[in-house]
Amino acid sequence: MKIVTLLGSARTTGNTATILGWVEDELRTLGHDIERINLTKKNIKPCLGCAKCKESETEINCVQKDDAEEILQKMIDADVTVFSSPTYFWGYTASVKALMDRSWSLVTNYKKPNHASLLEGKRQGVILTGGSDYENNAEGLVFAFNKLQGFYKTQNAGELFAGKCTIDGNRPEDAEKRAITFARNLVS
Repeated sequence: MKIVTLLGSARTTGNTATILGWVEDELRTLGHDIERINLTKKNIKPCLGCAKCKESETEINCVQKDDAEEILQKMIDADVTVFSSPTYFWGYTASVKALMDRSWSLVTNYKKPNHASLLEGKRQGVILTGGSDYENNAEGLVFAFNKLQGFYKTQNAGELFAGKCTIDGNRPEDAEKRAITFARNLVS
């Protein structure tokens, strides 16, 4: 399978990047093709809400010319997309949120009989890290991610939250084991 991973953390050796790396390593071991995109290194402008993208059901059609269109096309071309983000004030990082907002261009006629998505049938997963427990940290992000699956017409292939992470790199001792299980579930 072709898998695109989206790193939404500026800390390229931090908790989120480390856990995503474990997932990628396992997926490579299983024979899959992995491409990591570090969203914090990309120019992704905020959605303008102009709705120009709604004029086409077969292409991205965004009026803004930045790195978002290339990333969205890679998501279309992939079998699986994995979002990853630390939790920042009960939300996704700005780079992940900006890409999610711009993904509005992938869907037309939401909640109508002719609802169409350029991602229909694809598999998606999410990796989240945070310093607290799930209930006071990631539950809103997982809720939003699940709502996205209906919007995108995609399959939720898994959710992984690693809480009790610290800025100096301490993670739960079972984090690597859970990352490997998450990776296997993404492609099963």
